[in-house]
Amino acid sequence: MANFSERIRELRRKRGITQTTLGKVIEVGPDSISTYEKGKYYPEVRKLIILADYFGVSLDYLMGRTDDPEVHQLPPPGAPRV
Repeated sequence: MANFSERIRELRRKRGITQTTLGKVIEVGPDSISTYEKGKYYPEVRKLIILADYFGVSLDYLMGRTDDPEVHQLPPPGAPRV
């Protein structure tokens, strides 16, 4: 399974965008994206959520906890389970 630094690099390249462009999405400079891709630092939680939404993947996938990129949502409390 890939880790966060590998996933963020892979997703960025698949989208065909630069580190500068991705930095603008989460309001950081390209140097910050570079440190994420090198595995030196992680973005704050709010920025992780923005990244997951931007790429259309789950946080678990983004962080390397699963190889399933799909976002699975739980039903609201009290809703019948299917």
